[in-house]
Amino acid sequence: MATAGPPVVSLREVAKRYATGTLAVQGVDLAIREGDFLALLGPSGCGKSTLLRLIAGLAEPSAGLVSRPDGDGIGFVFQEPTLMPWATAEANVALPLELKGNPRREARARAREWLGRVGLAGFERAYPRALSGGMKMRVSIARALVTQPRLLLLDEPFAALDEITRFRLNNDLLELWQRERFTVVFVTHSVFESVYLAHRIVVMAARPGRIAEEIAVTSPYPRDEAFRTSADYAAHCREVSQALTRAMAA
Repeated sequence: MATAGPPVVSLREVAKRYATGTLAVQGVDLAIREGDFLALLGPSGCGKSTLLRLIAGLAEPSAGLVSRPDGDGIGFVFQEPTLMPWATAEANVALPLELKGNPRREARARAREWLGRVGLAGFERAYPRALSGGMKMRVSIARALVTQPRLLLLDEPFAALDEITRFRLNNDLLELWQRERFTVVFVTHSVFESVYLAHRIVVMAARPGRIAEEIAVTSPYPRDEAFRTSADYAAHCREVSQALTRAMAA
């Protein structure tokens, strides 16, 4: 699905050093193009989340340049759903539109539409306390997409979920990506998840965080449960696992 057009995001010799002196990432060069589904893979502490925050504009690099979409061009899904507990699912999803000044009726209508797209039709009036972990994450994804961003950033969004729910959300995310044609950067520490979702996997090494290898997953979309049990999937998982082992030893 990726094109050969100009990058949606470009990082050139990017580094980030925190006030504590920790050098979180260094020397990162990366181009993310329209329609990419790119996974950032690596162990805890390798700078994946820092890199995602730099792409999002939630942190500024200590060195190098980051170019990215402005304004509504970016949606962000955090590790936790971060929903307002006193607001319904509909109100949570409508919040970004209402903060922009959209009329409430319009914002709520679009929120209901997006809740339907993520499989939560009928739960518009539910409060977060009444939703399962997977349902809360669906609300979070709908909230990130309601402004129709060009770029969706996800920071290990399914890590705390059980395997069955995680697989289901992987499938739903791929379906949304293929239908809506936004660009995705997905942080994960799972080799299996990265191979299932992405067509580009950036493997990171730590101390400081840097790109060790980039691997193309050439298996076609759509991907389904048959792909999870295929020899092609197993071969890609083995290739990526070996790259991760090399990165961790670097």
